[in-house]
Amino acid sequence: MVQNRLNCWEFLKCGREPGGEKADRLGICPAAVDASFDGINSGKNGGRICWAVAGTYCDGNIQGTFAEKRDSCLGCDFFKRVQAEEGTANLRTKFLKFVSLDSKHPLFNDMTYKYIKKGERFITQEEVGNVAYIIQRGSCLVIVEKDGELHPVGHRGEGDLVGMMSILTGEPRSAHVEAETDMELWSLNRAQFKDITQRDPELLEFLTELVADRFDTKRPVSDRVIGKYIATDIIGRGGYSLVYKGVHAGLNMPVAIKMMRHNLVMNSDFLISFRNEAKIIASFNHENIIRVFDIEERFGTVFIIMEHLVGESLNDMLLRLKAIPAMLTADFLIQICLGLDYAHRKGIIHRDINTLNILVQPNDRIKIIDFGLAGPVGADDWHIGGVLPYMAPELFDGEPANQQSDIYALGITAYEMVTGKRPYPEDNAGLLMQIHRTQDIPDPSEKNPDLPETLRRFILKACRRNPAERYQDVNQALEDLQPLSKTIVTGHQHQDSAKKNMTTLFLNYDDNHQQELNRLLEEFSLKVNELGADLKTKYFRDE
Repeated sequence: MVQNRLNCWEFLKCGREPGGEKADRLGICPAAVDASFDGINSGKNGGRICWAVAGTYCDGNIQGTFAEKRDSCLGCDFFKRVQAEEGTANLRTKFLKFVSLDSKHPLFNDMTYKYIKKGERFITQEEVGNVAYIIQRGSCLVIVEKDGELHPVGHRGEGDLVGMMSILTGEPRSAHVEAETDMELWSLNRAQFKDITQRDPELLEFLTELVADRFDTKRPVSDRVIGKYIATDIIGRGGYSLVYKGVHAGLNMPVAIKMMRHNLVMNSDFLISFRNEAKIIASFNHENIIRVFDIEERFGTVFIIMEHLVGESLNDMLLRLKAIPAMLTADFLIQICLGLDYAHRKGIIHRDINTLNILVQPNDRIKIIDFGLAGPVGADDWHIGGVLPYMAPELFDGEPANQQSDIYALGITAYEMVTGKRPYPEDNAGLLMQIHRTQDIPDPSEKNPDLPETLRRFILKACRRNPAERYQDVNQALEDLQPLSKTIVTGHQHQDSAKKNMTTLFLNYDDNHQQELNRLLEEFSLKVNELGADLKTKYFRDE
């Protein structure tokens, strides 16, 4: 990875950056303040493509356009440095990292070689294209045309694939692409790419990274549009998905956007099942389950649009606290059970309960997140899903997931909450699966002697190897946990609450307003908490 990615004014020391020694006399270099197009360069990145910015100061002279200064730029030491850096940067999106041109890969049997001279435009904005290009040698400039002006937004080099989005979406090209240097390309059409991704699973990983690169914050906003939403920042990467922070373009409402990895959605059986289940999950309305607002299918994959939450996962909380106090654990478990019971009654199994998928909000309210692997009760899995240490023993034998496999995962999660560790050694996956099948979990009180007996019994029963000896449903688990709720004092219940004022607010509304009201109340709750006050809601139905 390149550690010191300089801008041109830093490398050439021209003195024309803001505050530079020559800025007053010669003016600030356009590359140093370039905020072209929609602010993508923002005065930060223009110096990485200074050759595309007119009016730069080089060799003691103010330069013209790229076409006018092209020859001198191609011989510039800074240009050569950037070309070398970009050749090794962001290797996840280098097509030639996945398929070598020196190999006998069948993909290249029907590909066409193409030579492009420097200055030639080989992709035109707004045209509908069926061909992408693999760069074997040379580099090119990506230029967006808007209101008659040309705005450089990036460049691509050896190993990159350009023009791919039109193949994936069938939409017009979003930018011009012009050769910075002489180039050698290989053309790849839609049918060839579809065929190779079906036969080569590794390329599906590449496809996910290629789409993810489109949503980089350094890319134009127009590139980061997903239907009605705009991706703004990446939040996290997982084995099944990538998650972005985003915003609804029309309502300016913050959302979380989960992009499913392409190896999942390329499975037609999974995709059909996922669409059906997504409709059910989008109808969920429970305070302990993340809200799903929308589903978008674009760029060869599926995007799940969810409410954006503030808080930390149980996993992060455990890293910070080492273990969670018993009474707070009980409070969290009751909330998780309430959410799971709601989902189970709707016929949906989560299938991936673990500490990463439980979010703790600032007021100690719990949200179950990531229903990406959720499925109907008792359905045959198209694959084994979930995180190995949390999976019920019967799943390893091919039994379908049901309420009791979710309960088992919750039991392992509870064990981890009160002890700070999971119950089994995990350095060998095969051995871990064997232990799951042949041994009950250790008694959590051995690691936490102060553990309340009620909580101890819950964990041991939830994690029985034999499903018949476990809780048969979440309601049974709640019955055992409920006595602990009488002694719980959570972060959102203060001992001096009797001394505070209380205001009652009644909202009368139709069912079709529920989703928007939930969003408004969530925002209102956050602002109330910032003031040090508490917001409590109670649902009543006017019969």
